[in-house]
Amino acid sequence: MKLVSLQQLSDAHTDGIWSVAWAPPNPSSPQPILLSGSLDETVKTWSLNEDSLSLIRTNQGHALGVVGVAADPTGRLAASSSLDCIVRLWDIETNETKALFESPPSESWGLTFDPDGKSLAVAGGSSRTIKVWSMETLNEEVTMEIPRNAGSSETMLPPQSSAAIAAAVAGKFVLAVAISADGRRLAASTMDGTIAIFDMFKGKMLHTLKGHCMPVRSLAYSPVDPRVLLSASDDGHVHMYDAESRSLVGAMSGHASWALSVAISPDGQAAASGSSDRVVRLWDLGTRSCAQVLNDHQDQVWGVAFTAAAAPGEKMRGYRLVTVSDDRSIALYDYS
Repeated sequence: MKLVSLQQLSDAHTDGIWSVAWAPPNPSSPQPILLSGSLDETVKTWSLNEDSLSLIRTNQGHALGVVGVAADPTGRLAASSSLDCIVRLWDIETNETKALFESPPSESWGLTFDPDGKSLAVAGGSSRTIKVWSMETLNEEVTMEIPRNAGSSETMLPPQSSAAIAAAVAGKFVLAVAISADGRRLAASTMDGTIAIFDMFKGKMLHTLKGHCMPVRSLAYSPVDPRVLLSASDDGHVHMYDAESRSLVGAMSGHASWALSVAISPDGQAAASGSSDRVVRLWDLGTRSCAQVLNDHQDQVWGVAFTAAAAPGEKMRGYRLVTVSDDRSIALYDYS
């Protein structure tokens, strides 16, 4: 497996780029569309023309930095979360706002659509919750809550003290969410390293995964095996779990600082991770070893995302990987 550099877009935004996602092809857009969210309060949409990205439009609407973007499975709808506590649902082609979801009491972070595109799950920050909205009714379906003591050791402070409660709430600040390829499970991660696994249909927490003790900022389920979950943490490690049996399959080490982002290739054989050490690493998931190190960014790498390079039935080589950074750049690679 190998990544080959195709394009480096400098100053793609006017501030750091903290989120990125691909919208899959559809009849009106036969090539994937890239979405990039930035602290400059915008989401930009880019078209993929074989080996390069071209700017389509700049979407405005948030009052503070955009920290999460996602596209639904049809490639028609996108959602973006911002430090303004608003989640915006919008049409990718027309930029028409379909809905605005408020997520008090604090800003929303990671978000994802389920595989059927019927629900949108959003990490609820200090609320310790994951809110799920129906895309059919545009109403909130369920709120899943992570208990204050889930997955972490008990605080030494008196359990009812205000200091203990504040510490527990801060620790359970929800950063990232991911939904398994079969739509049955939702994973959510927090500032204290907890990874909670929920039953999507019942809205109940099943168990937690152990291994991290620092913030877990990114999660990725395998697109081919719904049991496999990857996590990226401030401890510098990328963990691979069997999320059903609660077992840690392996820890991938090599980043010199926080691991901020992780994504799994469409074939399920590789993963990419970005770090505050400015490095992108390509991992062989079969051997859980580093296959390649990329040093194309000048600042921390907040987002990595794989996509198929063409619509089903069309002939194009391999897949593409995109990475985004605080250096305001977007890097595009061919993965083979």
